[in-house]
Amino acid sequence: MRIFVISDMEGVAGICRWDQVMADRPGYEEGRLLYTEELNAAVRGAFAAGATDVVVMDCHGAGGDRSFNSLVPDRLDPRADFVVQHRWTEYTGFLEQGCDAALFIGQHAMAGAERGVLSHTVSSTNWHALFFNGVEVGEVGINAALCGTWGTPVALVTGDDVVCAESAALLGPGLHTLAVKTGLGRFSARHHSPARAREAIEQASRAALKDMTGAPVYEPGAPCTITVELNTADQADPYRNRPDVTVTGPRTLEATAGTWWEAWRAIYLTR
Repeated sequence: MRIFVISDMEGVAGICRWDQVMADRPGYEEGRLLYTEELNAAVRGAFAAGATDVVVMDCHGAGGDRSFNSLVPDRLDPRADFVVQHRWTEYTGFLEQGCDAALFIGQHAMAGAERGVLSHTVSSTNWHALFFNGVEVGEVGINAALCGTWGTPVALVTGDDVVCAESAALLGPGLHTLAVKTGLGRFSARHHSPARAREAIEQASRAALKDMTGAPVYEPGAPCTITVELNTADQADPYRNRPDVTVTGPRTLEATAGTWWEAWRAIYLTR
């Protein structure tokens, strides 16, 4: 069984401030350790469920050379491989080779979510909202669509209670979720202790992979129109000369293609 662990930092127990997730800030090293140990818990759970191959993909943009490179390699379970990307969503090799399930660890709620801890979508400063065929999504939706492009089901989402509810609403009741903290506001939460959170993640990962009967494979629809609402009008300027992107309003842009992946590459991976 081949398992893809797709991870972010903001949904980790013990993290609720930008200082803990931004490179070179005083709290970043603490955040990295908390993050890596939750990943280890998911890896342990995956192997306990019968995994033969586990790959962890760091999807946290911490800034600079630390973007998508925040986990602590020496602390990672030695049975797992890990991916350091240059740009988020660019690595698809493990999915293309055939993957049995994905675990989403440390996830956060979409931009504007009430009580969502460190909530944002893609950029905490540039993107106001994101829609796939008219349905508003956050980063769980992006990661799920990436996995769904190659038919990989999402077995588990962990993070705060807000992202768990968001994920279940988008992906359906067959999704397993685990809240390791309760959002009290964008910069405050009631957290499980790290030890308790890790134990719960290990158990939840094992259970979700043992019974994937209802694990959802997310398909936003084909053809697919991706709509981005930006925060300010000047942020639309870099998109004006892209052949497959249309600036439809002062702060709004769209890309339509036969598949979600084609539309996403036009919006996010084409410069």
